[in-house]
Amino acid sequence: MPFLKKIFKSSKAIASTIASSEKWKLSKEEWKNKLTPETYYILREEGTERAFSSPLNNEKRKGVFYCAGCNLALFSSETKFDSGTGWPSFWDSIKGSIETKVDFKLIVPRTEYHCSRCGGHQGHVFNDGPLPTGKRYCNNGLALKFVAE
Repeated sequence: MPFLKKIFKSSKAIASTIASSEKWKLSKEEWKNKLTPETYYILREEGTERAFSSPLNNEKRKGVFYCAGCNLALFSSETKFDSGTGWPSFWDSIKGSIETKVDFKLIVPRTEYHCSRCGGHQGHVFNDGPLPTGKRYCNNGLALKFVAE
């Protein structure tokens, strides 16, 4: 595994304009008090919700999807698509809103992404999405809050 970690180095979102704020460097107990147990599991322990369990998977209104931990805007509804995977999926994120790292939890490396402000785990990004990016940001619905226009 160490060999693979050297090959697949972590990377930050390019040209991130949103600096990590001291306000969002909370203790484990502070996060537990702020979030529901399910949301804490996903955002802070890098968990995954069951497929097809999120109402946001079927959300079709215009609006913005925000991080459930710190309310940073992560995705526009204009980039949302039905991937058939059971999780809300997007073909692009809002510039500077996410950071990535390589995840080896399933042995095969995957690209995991987090909110660039609070570090909350959102999901994984794959190279099997639609044009124009070819990306599929596969997000946990509990890691998001949707605000309609």
